[in-house]
Amino acid sequence: MSKLCITFLLCLVIKFTYGQVEQTARWEVGMPTNNDEVYGVASIDSLGLIVYSKLIGTEVDQLELIMLDTALHEKWKGYITIERGLAVAQTTCRKNSFYILLRNVRLASFVMIDLDLRSNQYKTHIIKNAIPFIPTEFDSTEGAVLIGGYFNYRPLVLHYSLLLRKSKILPGFFNEPGELTQMKITPDGSIDIIVSAKNYEKRKSLWIRNYSNEGDLIKTTVLESHEKRNLIFGRSVKMPNNEQVVAGVYGRNTEYSRGIFVATINQFGEYTTRYYNFADLQNFFHYLKANQERRIKKRIDRRKVKGKSTKFNYRLLVQELIPYQNQFIMLGEAFYPKYVYRQSYGNAFGPYNSPRGYSNYSPYRNDLIFDGYQYTHAIVIGFDASGKVKWDNSFEINDAKSFKLEQFVKIAPAQDHIDLLYLFENLIRTKVIKGNEVLEGKTADELKVFSNEGVVTKDDAKTSHLDYWYGNHLFASGVQTLRKTKSRKEQPFKKVFFINKILYK
Repeated sequence: MSKLCITFLLCLVIKFTYGQVEQTARWEVGMPTNNDEVYGVASIDSLGLIVYSKLIGTEVDQLELIMLDTALHEKWKGYITIERGLAVAQTTCRKNSFYILLRNVRLASFVMIDLDLRSNQYKTHIIKNAIPFIPTEFDSTEGAVLIGGYFNYRPLVLHYSLLLRKSKILPGFFNEPGELTQMKITPDGSIDIIVSAKNYEKRKSLWIRNYSNEGDLIKTTVLESHEKRNLIFGRSVKMPNNEQVVAGVYGRNTEYSRGIFVATINQFGEYTTRYYNFADLQNFFHYLKANQERRIKKRIDRRKVKGKSTKFNYRLLVQELIPYQNQFIMLGEAFYPKYVYRQSYGNAFGPYNSPRGYSNYSPYRNDLIFDGYQYTHAIVIGFDASGKVKWDNSFEINDAKSFKLEQFVKIAPAQDHIDLLYLFENLIRTKVIKGNEVLEGKTADELKVFSNEGVVTKDDAKTSHLDYWYGNHLFASGVQTLRKTKSRKEQPFKKVFFINKILYK
């Protein structure tokens, strides 16, 4: 084969390998050098994006709102006056309405901004609530918004009617401590809420409650756990025949999971549950080095010959459950909390040489402090309507760490393959799979600056996120510090909040 042909083939391979992700546009705004959390951004689907920021004044504060179209061109900018002490808690969008939930930490009530994206007019709603709770979930239905959260470790969901301007706590909550694992609006407009809590036998089970759009309880289904199989976490999706699929993780205790479960529930509340130990999955340990994975699989095989099962304990969050062709796909991420020893001088809230560092610690001692959640890998599992696993795959993300639990990996299903993507330290990592196969290994694309003004190092892009947008587009956003070169000795000259539009093909 001639050198020309070899070069041509190499070009084709490189183009195929790195052609899955394309960055098509960018928007940025300058930032103060002493603040990293000035702006937030939310998708309004194919209408574009809303960028929001709180501006602190002497007597009242303001919300700055900027609407960008899908080309990241600014359509308008406006300001809304709000009372002092209010902070943006959550945002959500439904059709042509964008909702901003504001919370005052000292009061029980919420303030919500209802922005009409067609007229750019807004309404202010005072959502009264007798119980002060921390909101963790926020969503909207046709004519109502839902606020989920916790009071004294007990989950609850508040329903607020936009027409009647009245709020109520949905029935069935506020009894025992538990976890709000999912709050979802179904295609028919009803509301599905899943809570993980202990039953009378002190084992964790899942309570699945279905409500009407008006907040009336329609049906409750309890997925009961079995001995040594606590149902720790689960997510659900409705099937066209009105049946329901719930997938999640189970474990002997309530902190570590030993495998996944898949339950199928018919319209009468009857269900069948299948359990899969992590050792039963083909590619669960593929994130490890080849020698480590080989040793683990040999150990599993040896115990199988003796009629014994191998048990592994992982912290794993089920992030998504989506329909895909004639299957369902579950995406989960494994992590562990990381701690480090630090010698003396300072605490978790102050630098080593700060006098405040001595408020809780005495000098010259070693202290173990939390250093974030270290992620190891994501698992992607495909199963049929009966809950039978058809294939599984994994995506190593052991370079990602965060001080709060968040979803790193985004899933982009196509007709004949599935793209997996995540963003960390200014690099978009991508892997392409098809069932148990890996069509394209882990690749990396650096976020573009779209100008010749400077470059960004991985240490200068610590607060970036990758989010779903519309169609086959995502957007990356965060804070970047630009330097003239990638040398850390080079002094930064510009700090920006940025948004990059990303097309995956």
